[in-house]
Amino acid sequence: MQPYDHLEIRCPRLGHELNFSYCRTEAGDLPCHRSIQCWQAFFPVEAHLRENMSAAQWERFSRQIPGDKMTTLIDLIEQAKSREKSKA
Repeated sequence: MQPYDHLEIRCPRLGHELNFSYCRTEAGDLPCHRSIQCWQAFFPVEAHLRENMSAAQWERFSRQIPGDKMTTLIDLIEQAKSREKSKA
């Protein structure tokens, strides 16, 4: 667990409370594309992410282009299904 993982805010995309650990891993090995925007008022999120990501990960993260809402929801559903299968 990383230092800020326990912090919680309301996710503007999903509409409910989430902790930073979810946002940090929302896109698999990358954080949610909105992580900096959502968390910057609470802690130095950009500096934290840069310190904890490789240069290649940071490059991919900073170049992410958000999908439309429907595509994002479908992707999130598929990721949740994959996580459940891997737990079983």
